Amino acid sequence: MKKSLSFISDLKNNNHKEWFHANRSRYDEARNEFLVFVETLINEIQVFDPSVGPVQPKSTVFRINRDIRFSKDKSPYKTNFGAFIVPGGKKSGNAGYYFHLDPDGSFAGGGVYQPMPDILKKIRNEIYENAEEFKRITEGKEFYDYFGDMYDDRLKTPPKGFPKDFEHIDLLKYKSYIVSRSFDTDTVTGESLVEETVKAFRLMYPLNKFINYALGSQE
Repeated sequence: MKKSLSFISDLKNNNHKEWFHANRSRYDEARNEFLVFVETLINEIQVFDPSVGPVQPKSTVFRINRDIRFSKDKSPYKTNFGAFIVPGGKKSGNAGYYFHLDPDGSFAGGGVYQPMPDILKKIRNEIYENAEEFKRITEGKEFYDYFGDMYDDRLKTPPKGFPKDFEHIDLLKYKSYIVSRSFDTDTVTGESLVEETVKAFRLMYPLNKFINYALGSQE
């Protein structure tokens, strides 16, 4: 991923249209390198999670152009490459597999980030009904040793509709249900990146399966 990382690094210091257009060929090379990487990930994920289905790499990759209509930051481009491989596509609301390439911190992530209220309610309901199963996943030794705690963005009080004295009420306070594993630059530019990313995705599969079952998108 050396071309991709190099381009993004330079873009961080030259985030304007003139530079981007002058370096369009570099962007095309970097994006193509990233797409080849994503295609490999898709093929590997399908081995243990066929629910992602046949998917084109381009449909999983986020646009590099920023939406600046309502932002004080008018920089026209994102300074990362990101891909979300998920059953039903990026807008489905389902849990999936995310890879983030960024000179300031690359990582593999999974689960659902800030889902819509109706989706969040379904996930909380499933955890409420099957808290022990959820804890076996997120507190399992291999899972926890690799990812640590889930993304800690939680309500200060119990969510409405659930008993405050529920034994595992803290599990229902999360606003997102995601885990991630960071990769250093040597890993990102080395030969083990695919192996390490697939390992992360394979370990987070039970979490994604639990969430997508709650959403009715996986049996």
